Amino acid sequence: MFRSLFILFLLVPLIEIYFLIKVGSIIGAGWTVFAVVGTAVLGAGLLRVQGLSTLQRAQLSINKGEVPAVAMLEGVALAISGVLLLTPGFFTDTLGFVLLIPALRQSLIKRILKNSQFLYRRQSTRTHNGYSESSIIEGEIVDEDSDKHLK
Repeated sequence: MFRSLFILFLLVPLIEIYFLIKVGSIIGAGWTVFAVVGTAVLGAGLLRVQGLSTLQRAQLSINKGEVPAVAMLEGVALAISGVLLLTPGFFTDTLGFVLLIPALRQSLIKRILKNSQFLYRRQSTRTHNGYSESSIIEGEIVDEDSDKHLK
């Protein structure tokens, strides 16, 4: 894990520098800086719209009584996208914009969930006869004797 992160932190800046030099030599330094700042501003605007949309889908899921797992993971993907878009450079901006495309983002999340080791466990309780129930029933104990003492 450490080796992978080390390589990632070494390669990404090198790739960014390479693309910045190549694009700068073609369109000029000023236009390159303008393009980098422009993609960050455009990405921030798109990120805001996508974030609000994801939040609304999560709220709808909660209102239906469902766990908004995919929407929560989309929120994580959008946060990563925001970091990538605010990082100066064309390579990270491209990755950030890819995560902003809802169909690609949802497909990636579903693939990760399918290939991962996530476990879903239902909460169960034991009854007096040993059978397990799939739901928990909350209740309140009313002691009629204590009510008589209060009178």
